[in-house]
Amino acid sequence: MANITLISGSTLGSAEYVAEHLEEKLQDAGFSTETLHGPELDDVPLEGIWLLVTSTHGAGELPDNLLPFFDALQEKRPDLSAVRFGAVGIGNREYDLFCGAIKQLETLLSELGAKRVGDRLEIDVLEHEIPEDPAEEWVASWYPQL
Repeated sequence: MANITLISGSTLGSAEYVAEHLEEKLQDAGFSTETLHGPELDDVPLEGIWLLVTSTHGAGELPDNLLPFFDALQEKRPDLSAVRFGAVGIGNREYDLFCGAIKQLETLLSELGAKRVGDRLEIDVLEHEIPEDPAEEWVASWYPQL
């Protein structure tokens, strides 16, 4: 089975919990995984499969712990054509820029050549008190597409 690098960005911890839960489900399905919370660009392999899980804060902004990664991608513009990725956003639909952080990341990764696998999951915290539940359901339909 493939290696999957889970990359999380979180302000209050929800995205970290979701990433860790998804890591367990992927391991149960036979994948090898590594979870990186707010990694530096140098910590992430520039090939393979990434699963991005991030919350959004403020006006559609990335969490502080994911900004260095995002900024490094923008500055260095690495070739990510060997990367396939999944995208999970956590936000609140009451805000205009619901799940804005994952959308920014997804746009940047696509510009750099990465290819998204499956649909993006957007979790509304007002609708799902436990965001791990919709994420678990989504990942079960995501990994067969790999």
